[in-house]
Amino acid sequence: MSKWQIRLIKAAQEELGTLPKGLQARFLRVAELLQEFGPQKVGFPHVKPLENKLWEIRLRGKDGIARAIYFLVGYQQIIIVRIFTKKTQKTPRREIKLALHRMKAFLTNEVSR
Repeated sequence: MSKWQIRLIKAAQEELGTLPKGLQARFLRVAELLQEFGPQKVGFPHVKPLENKLWEIRLRGKDGIARAIYFLVGYQQIIIVRIFTKKTQKTPRREIKLALHRMKAFLTNEVSR
């Protein structure tokens, strides 16, 4: 079984760095699970579908709750486009819109190379 590749766009890398250390560690643990088994086998409660091909990695720790939004592209590639601290029960619409915008920009740049 081949492993999944996880890529973070630059903005998501920077956002990950702003999370508390405990949530960063949780992100890395879930990322390892995704690389090894893929999003379909990892499933809830670690990942959950959002909309328009977007999924979220659900992060919870003593420092709070965060989400990482990603989409799948190519052969077994996970592209993380947004990481944020969650303060409301539902993922805010503005976060989904930002993730969609970043996904489109990523895909446009991939095609134009």
